[in-house]
Amino acid sequence: MHPAFSVVFFTTATGAGYGLLALLGVLAGLGFVPPNFWLSLVGMGLALGLISAGLLSSAGHLGRPERAWRAFSQWRSSWLSREGIASVATFVPAGLFAIGWVVLGRTNGWVAVAGLLAAVGAVVTVCTTGMIYASLKPIAQWHSRFTLPGYLIYSAMSGSVLLNALLQGFALGSTILLAACVLLTLLGWGWKLATWRYNDRLEIPTNANTATGLAGGTVRSLEWPHTEENYLLKEMGFRVARKHKARLRQITQVLAFASPVLLLVAVFALPWPYAAVLSTLAAIVQFAGMLVERWLFFAEAKHTVTLYYGR
Repeated sequence: MHPAFSVVFFTTATGAGYGLLALLGVLAGLGFVPPNFWLSLVGMGLALGLISAGLLSSAGHLGRPERAWRAFSQWRSSWLSREGIASVATFVPAGLFAIGWVVLGRTNGWVAVAGLLAAVGAVVTVCTTGMIYASLKPIAQWHSRFTLPGYLIYSAMSGSVLLNALLQGFALGSTILLAACVLLTLLGWGWKLATWRYNDRLEIPTNANTATGLAGGTVRSLEWPHTEENYLLKEMGFRVARKHKARLRQITQVLAFASPVLLLVAVFALPWPYAAVLSTLAAIVQFAGMLVERWLFFAEAKHTVTLYYGR
């Protein structure tokens, strides 16, 4: 009984990949990022590689992966279907942008337009991913005002730190981008703390009595409705001990937020190549921290179906 790593990796990798893609699409078109072959090759390879790896890992989470194509037909009612369509559609302008920037060495004209469309597609895809969870009313920890903005903030945060590491590696670091990385990481830290505080104080009005409509005593379940653990119990009824939750929250804060901020602040005062080394380390550490944060995101969520199991 634990949150599936495929979904944890999917949300972490695609969030960082789409964040990097959006920033590259906008900043390259504006001339902030130069049309350097190796820079464009590594940058687009990293962005599209993270996105592709995340999407492929999510397919492995399906019970019947060969039927994944059927999810695209439910776009009228399903945020999962909308996410799939948006993710595939984003590859079109992203591919054109990569061809123009990497192969042709251009960042203006139609290449800039393709980059902007890829950035819009990246933002839309992240929004649809966030809405998959924010729209689930049975899970109070997700059905809140913190979920969707959190997805956007963490995507922009991790994407900017990756872009900073990329530019620093090619000795093209920017003080403005570095400051934006620090501010976005601090914003993500504050948003995470606010989310945890909200969830810890969350009072769910539903209980076994209200679910069954019975009054005059405390309703208890004598036995489970089935003989084996089901999908919801495995992934949305996980119980994490309080001491483990506190420790994992500390690890999240250290890896995803505190350490990257300290490393990035140090970059301000260091010359190349030390700045490149610390920037790369900040990106790696933050990615590891966001894996822990995403695991907690799923582990701390409780589906109301667990009422039938006395939880």
